[in-house]
Amino acid sequence: MVGSSQPASTFKWTTIHTLVCLTAAIGFAFDTYELLMLPLIASSAIRELAGVTPDSATFKNWLSALFFVPAIFGAVFGLLGGWLTDRFGRRRVLTGSILLYAGAAFISAYSTSMMMLLICRCLVFVGVCVEFVAAVAWLSELFDDPKVRERVIGYTQAFASFGGLMVAFVNHYLSHLGHDGHLPGITMPAFAVPLLGELTNPDVVWRYTLMSGLFPAIPLILVRPFLPESPKWAQKKAAGQLKRPSLMELFTPELRRTTIVSTLLVGCTYGMAFGGLQQFTPIVKGLPEVVEKVKDLPKPAAGAKLQAEAAKITEFQEVGGLFGRFLLAFLAMRILSRRRLLWVFVVPALFMLPLIFYTFSQGENVHYFKIGANIDFSLLSILAFIGGALVISQMSFWGNYLPRVFPLHLRGTGESMAANVGGRLIGTSFAFITIQMAQFIPIQNASGTSKIAMSAACVTLFLTVVACILTAFLPEPPPEEHE
Repeated sequence: MVGSSQPASTFKWTTIHTLVCLTAAIGFAFDTYELLMLPLIASSAIRELAGVTPDSATFKNWLSALFFVPAIFGAVFGLLGGWLTDRFGRRRVLTGSILLYAGAAFISAYSTSMMMLLICRCLVFVGVCVEFVAAVAWLSELFDDPKVRERVIGYTQAFASFGGLMVAFVNHYLSHLGHDGHLPGITMPAFAVPLLGELTNPDVVWRYTLMSGLFPAIPLILVRPFLPESPKWAQKKAAGQLKRPSLMELFTPELRRTTIVSTLLVGCTYGMAFGGLQQFTPIVKGLPEVVEKVKDLPKPAAGAKLQAEAAKITEFQEVGGLFGRFLLAFLAMRILSRRRLLWVFVVPALFMLPLIFYTFSQGENVHYFKIGANIDFSLLSILAFIGGALVISQMSFWGNYLPRVFPLHLRGTGESMAANVGGRLIGTSFAFITIQMAQFIPIQNASGTSKIAMSAACVTLFLTVVACILTAFLPEPPPEEHE
């Protein structure tokens, strides 16, 4: 049996543990990689495929659709994926979900219309939503000792921030290659031309960024034959003791409060990320000092330069997120109350997130600082680091908390309700709300960037206040998992 009921002092780490943790870490990393592609490539993709400018209503509608429509699909099919995880096993659903989002990301690089890109993004989102649920359930059942389990789930989730860093660095690197004209062109495969048509003068930077989403499928194919099923799930399945999962059981008196409060709180966490942090990209592209850098450049070079500046901010945000995830993993072993642990991050966010976005709504320029000869960073970079640390750490919290409050036969379904309905549906909808509300911000003579920043300040203030209140009602997990 892979899991162990021995004390942590006698626990022996095996090759199987390494493979499972490696697979889960790759999945977590590329979950973030795939999701954070969108704010980096959306503007360039819409300009090319829809032929509109960022100031047009059509552009804003497509941008909102790219954020919100995949979230709806992800929530619905992610909830189904959670049920499938409980019904058919963790390993099978996990590997299938990773192959789904990796393949869809690669195919999306050949999009010839906004509708094709939107459909591919929906498939990516479905795969990401299912993968998180299956991986967390899998890890939580592999280790019986609570301390080992907390550390493993906490530190493997830290790889999600490595995924954010990877996509930022990849996009930044590709932008520089594109600016210098060193990226080869992309042509439609001959077999797909009758169906999709040719690619005419494509912008290769955003397309190569999407193609890179295929990477996680490669190691998965190699290790898949050696991966075991969850030992606890497999034992109960073999013994005929595994109850059939039921969505309605989440709303029985024993689980109702846990389900509702955790779903709403996960929604607040994702709302801070999508309605706040992910708005850094359009904000930085409209800042005066950034616009000044590109005003004399040809259009393709200017677009690549703007993309590179936005990728820099994403890098700082994800470094902050990585710091926050490690801090969460460290504190999780020292703060026993889960409410207090969550408050450690939610209360500072109440003050910092609205302040960060309000500062830039006032038209502040970017103040650059130098480190050595080649590295520079801005005030926005520092604030992105702080925001990333406070918000992304909360995402790791839910990966540790949710497996402990739902019974084994409902673990995937319960996690999926909170993570997909709360996070991917309710939470990601705040990206749409922030973008739409920016059009009605009553600031005279303000740029679109200032309005987006003020809108993000209002949204994050609302979400952090709600999160602080709801945390008081968050149930504490039982001392031992109720199987």
